[in-house]
Amino acid sequence: MTTPPASVAVVGCGVIGSGWASRFALAGCDVTISDPSPDAPRIAAEVHANARHAWHQLGLSTDAQGDVTFAPLPEAVANAELVQESVPERLAMKREVFASIEAHASPDALIASSTSGFRPTELQRQMANPERLVVGHPFNPVYLLPLVEVVGGEASSGASVDRAMGMYDAVGMKPLHVRVEIDAFIADRLLEAVWREALWLVNDGVATTGEIDDAIRYGFGLRWAQMGLFDTYRVAGGEAGMRHFIAQFGEALSWPWTKLTDVPELTDDLIDTISDQSDAQSGHRSVRELERIRDENVAAILRALESNRWGAGETLAAFRDR
Repeated sequence: MTTPPASVAVVGCGVIGSGWASRFALAGCDVTISDPSPDAPRIAAEVHANARHAWHQLGLSTDAQGDVTFAPLPEAVANAELVQESVPERLAMKREVFASIEAHASPDALIASSTSGFRPTELQRQMANPERLVVGHPFNPVYLLPLVEVVGGEASSGASVDRAMGMYDAVGMKPLHVRVEIDAFIADRLLEAVWREALWLVNDGVATTGEIDDAIRYGFGLRWAQMGLFDTYRVAGGEAGMRHFIAQFGEALSWPWTKLTDVPELTDDLIDTISDQSDAQSGHRSVRELERIRDENVAAILRALESNRWGAGETLAAFRDR
């Protein structure tokens, strides 16, 4: 079993960097933060207080948390096993930071970037030892959401990718290896598609931002939170599964339902690929089993939301109070 890194340097203490610092510290790592902003210590402390509260809500102990300190970059990275870069999304700035990290970090240190979209190959281009850099892209709040996308570049070693996967796993995260290097990786590409369509709905006067948020949090967002996209549609296809769903709704991709009209043609090969992958993913369960899992998970999510009288949980609470 992989153990958490004993020492971590977090370079950049904004929303993501401070979340990383809390995640690592609560998992028992000693964390040194480097950020020139005078507000960084306050931000880190406030985020850490939220993180401790969140972990208590999850029933996780915070008794073994590591130390969190601040230091200039050369000192912060000097003894770190992992250096997690979280500076703003400007390529020139990131390359400059990587040069400084390489000049002062241990030769054995793993360097990970929190970038939301830059390909690691672009980030590595001016590095002296690019084989030790990978992307470790998290989601806010980092201390609570487990997903981290791990992406290697052309020069990244397989050992570096494996090492990153192990380190993130050891601090309670779900590392997802993005095997094909692509701009914005997987999750942000999906989010971007929804974001673009939402902007069109607002721009065209179809819906307000609040109405769009309600459409998500009172509807399909509850399904996505526990079953994702393809399993949700597999269940929607009934006992015939994904093939039946595509047969019913695949034609809609060519209808004027969306501004995102650049969609793949549903060839027989593509349908076979999707259906076969869906079978491999969840074909070992019957549709009745998947429905039971979905319903129990949604019920649990609703009860959790009800305890905070939030979103769809507020509706449930009001119904219960009648």
